[in-house]
Amino acid sequence: MRKFVFFLVLACSLPSFAAYYVAGNGSAGNPWCDGKSWVVNGSPMTNMGDGLWSITFQNVPAGSYEFKVTNGQSTWIGVNKFSSDCSNLYAGGADNITFSILEAQDITITYNGTRICLTGSIGNEAPDPSKFAEVGVPSEYEGVMLQAFYWNSHNLTTYSNTKYATLLNMADEIGTNFDLVWFPPSGNGDGVGYYCRCYSNLSSSWGNKSQLQQILSALHSHGCKALADIVINHFNSNNGWAKGFQANDFGSYGTYQIASKYICSGDEAFNDSKSDSKNLEHGNGDTGTNDAGCRDLDHTSSYVQNMCKAYTRWMKNTIGFDGFRYDMTLGYHGQYLSMYNLASQPEFSVSECWSDLNTIKFHLEAASYNTLAFDFPLKYQFNNWKGGSSYSALKNKGLRSKGLSRYAVTFIDNHDTFHRSDNQSGEFIAYNTDLTQKKDIIVLANAYLLMMPGVPCVFWPHWYTCKQEINQLIAIRKQVGIHSESEVQDETAATNSYSATIIGHRGRAILRMGSARDTSLPAGFTLTYHGENFDIYTSTSTAVDEIVAPKAAPSKIMENGRVIIIRDGERYDVTGARLR
Repeated sequence: MRKFVFFLVLACSLPSFAAYYVAGNGSAGNPWCDGKSWVVNGSPMTNMGDGLWSITFQNVPAGSYEFKVTNGQSTWIGVNKFSSDCSNLYAGGADNITFSILEAQDITITYNGTRICLTGSIGNEAPDPSKFAEVGVPSEYEGVMLQAFYWNSHNLTTYSNTKYATLLNMADEIGTNFDLVWFPPSGNGDGVGYYCRCYSNLSSSWGNKSQLQQILSALHSHGCKALADIVINHFNSNNGWAKGFQANDFGSYGTYQIASKYICSGDEAFNDSKSDSKNLEHGNGDTGTNDAGCRDLDHTSSYVQNMCKAYTRWMKNTIGFDGFRYDMTLGYHGQYLSMYNLASQPEFSVSECWSDLNTIKFHLEAASYNTLAFDFPLKYQFNNWKGGSSYSALKNKGLRSKGLSRYAVTFIDNHDTFHRSDNQSGEFIAYNTDLTQKKDIIVLANAYLLMMPGVPCVFWPHWYTCKQEINQLIAIRKQVGIHSESEVQDETAATNSYSATIIGHRGRAILRMGSARDTSLPAGFTLTYHGENFDIYTSTSTAVDEIVAPKAAPSKIMENGRVIIIRDGERYDVTGARLR
């Protein structure tokens, strides 16, 4: 009996083993997750009693973090258990719980078997819904975008080169059919320009500053807007890893000189054994994912923030761009994109948040919905559909499935997913394929793209190969008045058929696709387009001869101090939104 009591007392005096742990994206030298990266039992939580488990990581530096709670073995508990009600840190994510902090602080995680709470000693503010979509996101937008380049199209001629001089010669044709044109990076950099060495030096592979402003002016004469490609996640030096950065002269908006202290602390410049800059001063942790190809800018720095505000203002107000396409926005917290848009007031903004639906939604929220985002989930549904999946791959997919059509820029391929010999991204049609042999599938995919809500972005090689067909599809969209928030009704899909009715400002369109599609004429509709494996019908208020006619050049008037654009008898504001 004494032996039993002894062991019982000894057992009660021993520390209990943790039932739960935290595993996350730890890194050496950072107290977050004890410096361990995704170790299933790396950071044990403490039993606080009554089923509550807790752990605190002290003095975690500014940065972007992810984690899950685990049972030390096979169970990983993520965002589906996260509760904002008991947290003062704004977080989200697709599977992992993702959050960013802009100042060093203690981070506490608790779990009671039902919900995960995330608190910081300083905390951060969730975006204010009353300030959502203040800038860069026109409502019920009818515009269609053209990506006016593809990878290395400054020196490739397969689908024409897209240097500024070439675009200038095509300005009338582009401006007649499109409302937005996405330009390649205009700053001085390497090749395509995504590894920029100077934002303000506008001599690039595509042309010089004068040629750029000429094409911008020509497009504006057609009421067509231009989007600058803004690369502010990373920057290249001219000498060494984090030395010799070139100054950016933004005229009246100021001159800014990047230095190592404005580079994120986790950058390769400070930890790669080959770097010549390991011991230089550095900034705070990255608030997003790292880009190993360049030096990652520290957006928690007020100096970097002021530089980006000056850059976007200069591009819009001095150079003549109307809006922005932001590159690699997973590389920094969404609140900074919102900050820069609020400072520069673009008419249109779109973010390259290359990720899944939940992550894009979280990014849009973090950016206070002051931008749209490319609909990558829908792009991969195009791939699935063409790869042999049924037409169900296209039914209510992408951002539309989350009720976010207003914030979706839809596309089939872009410069990163097409025509790169190192392509790992999954192109709709292989980069080394002759597109003229694939016109039917290109037109079919663009028919879906251009009849659906969101803001469709047509890819240059597709347009160049199938101009007549795509231009006619654009004309149908505009005649019916299909817009970014159009309602989709009666959507059905099966292995060999798809059908949907799309509601526009001026009519309705019925899109039917597939070998088993219904080919009967719907009552009150006209067959407007009969293509290979698809048909488009429009409500009788839209006549065929009106649809295929090119739109007239727009005119502008001043009305009560407001610029009004008159195009094809319709009135629009400067964002491109139709006025009723």
